[in-house]
Amino acid sequence: MKTLEKGKLLVASHNQGKIKEMIDLLGPFGFEVVSAKDIGLPEPDETGTTFEENAYIKAFAAAKATGLVALSDDSGLCVDALGGKPGVYTANWAELPDGKRDFAHGMQKVEAELRQAGAKAPEDRSGRFVSVICLAWPDGEANYYRGEVEGELVWPPRGTAGFGFDPVFKPEGHDVTFGEMTAEQKHGWKPGDKDALSHRARAFQHFAKDCLDAG
Repeated sequence: MKTLEKGKLLVASHNQGKIKEMIDLLGPFGFEVVSAKDIGLPEPDETGTTFEENAYIKAFAAAKATGLVALSDDSGLCVDALGGKPGVYTANWAELPDGKRDFAHGMQKVEAELRQAGAKAPEDRSGRFVSVICLAWPDGEANYYRGEVEGELVWPPRGTAGFGFDPVFKPEGHDVTFGEMTAEQKHGWKPGDKDALSHRARAFQHFAKDCLDAG
């Protein structure tokens, strides 16, 4: 396995919410962080059927195009009553006919599917957020780090913090949604801490332990 050297690190994303979270998580480690959006890279087609495949598509495309080591995240919401949907297609559920994404529309679609499935009681509305971080080099070598957080789907949406489906996801053991948490509360982790909360922070914690010698 290759060693990640300090210096410029490319976050292979065009999602401003993800970019901000990754910059926040990478902040303590002294990297010069740039994003695929910042430098105008095109968004590759995410044709994979797993989080790992899509994370690799994004990270390797950015690494190959720039010659930089690239870090990507592919994540999604998996709802038990919906057979694990929307899963890797979570962002697609937020798409409007014109191709733009509206996560309020996506949350309404998930809620409509839950109601159609008869999932009204809290115990019937369980699910999890999944994040897979891929670290890819220009030669195609890659490492993967997975994080998950269990929780419950609530309605109506609560909170305006975070992004995506955060306002309808209440993590296990908490009374508020990700949309009602500050970034610090949502991540629940910084170097030296043992427990991360969010799926992305949990995946990042594995990455940090493996590549950055951080617990």
